[in-house]
Amino acid sequence: MAASNLSCFCLGLSVGAAIGLLFAPKPGDELMGDLRERAGEGRDFIRQRGGELREQAEEILDRGRSNVASRRDQLSSALEAGRRAYQEAALEELELGESKG
Repeated sequence: MAASNLSCFCLGLSVGAAIGLLFAPKPGDELMGDLRERAGEGRDFIRQRGGELREQAEEILDRGRSNVASRRDQLSSALEAGRRAYQEAALEELELGESKG
């Protein structure tokens, strides 16, 4: 029985070692090279995505500036129209007062 347990143990040990070798990570230099390559890819992705986000932000800011300028022009026109209407009304009232008196 002891011989049977020992042979099972040795068989299990050899199968485990074979599986371990099949799924073992790459050698140190090769693994470090892969890690550097992936880090470079990540850095490139972040730069690219950052550039895209910057462009989107600039577009949004440009649209916002354009909207503000448009609203400012509309407000300025409305204020000017109000001023003119007030001046015309005041002039009419002044003329009416003079014609009555």
